[in-house]
Amino acid sequence: MSGTLYVVSTPIGNLEDITLRALRILKEADVIAAEDTRHSLKLLNHYGIKKPLISYWSEREKLRAEELVSKLKDGLSVALISDAGTPGISDPGYQLVKRAIEENMDVVSIPGPSALIAALSISGLPTDEFIFTGFLSPKKGERLRALKELSFQPRTVVLYEAPHRILEALLDIKEVFGAERKAAVVKEITKMHEEAIRGNIGEILQTLEEKTIAGEYVIILEGRPKGAQAGIEEALREVQALMKRGMGRKEAVKTVSEAYGIGKKELYARSLE
Repeated sequence: MSGTLYVVSTPIGNLEDITLRALRILKEADVIAAEDTRHSLKLLNHYGIKKPLISYWSEREKLRAEELVSKLKDGLSVALISDAGTPGISDPGYQLVKRAIEENMDVVSIPGPSALIAALSISGLPTDEFIFTGFLSPKKGERLRALKELSFQPRTVVLYEAPHRILEALLDIKEVFGAERKAAVVKEITKMHEEAIRGNIGEILQTLEEKTIAGEYVIILEGRPKGAQAGIEEALREVQALMKRGMGRKEAVKTVSEAYGIGKKELYARSLE
């Protein structure tokens, strides 16, 4: 009988943010697969947990996944953890979970901390519907194209960004979303220097330019306001831009019509001209 793969959420900063169940699973597991064993040892040593560790970082993810699946086939239980938060959410983990499912093995979630949920919950922006896209591309052209598409979203948008790119990313967001769009930027969640900056994009950028940049950032952006109007010509340009990136005409028209408040039939007919 094969073992069980446990996907275990671990603290994103404060070591007290771990569930009793997560501690029990880490103590009972035969093997712990960690994104960075050196980083994870701080947590494990803090709670007196001593288990065999296997490093599981992104560049070796597929190779390690096969090794860990082999251990699961031998009946061993594996606890998968990342450096912080929930494995697979902008962290390694997907490949192992996918392989375990393909082999009909038990995969169990041990839920807990997640930076995107923590930041969203204190952002002051709508939380009933949101879209999470992880890290933006480090390449400016790709980043701008992604932001342009996200700017159509009526839902709240959540992004991650590294400290060395946060100002550059916010400048691009300001260019695409406009300076007046509401937003929140949260850094160092659960840590000593945790901070949430709220306001419009222009205000937040100005505030950050005057601060010391450090730690990982979560950016939360207000969705496109309902009823936002735009000219038909601008909407047609957006349809063409989406189609060039591989989106079908109907889907592109639907996306732009909802974002701009323009009738789908009219927009579709004009797009054929």
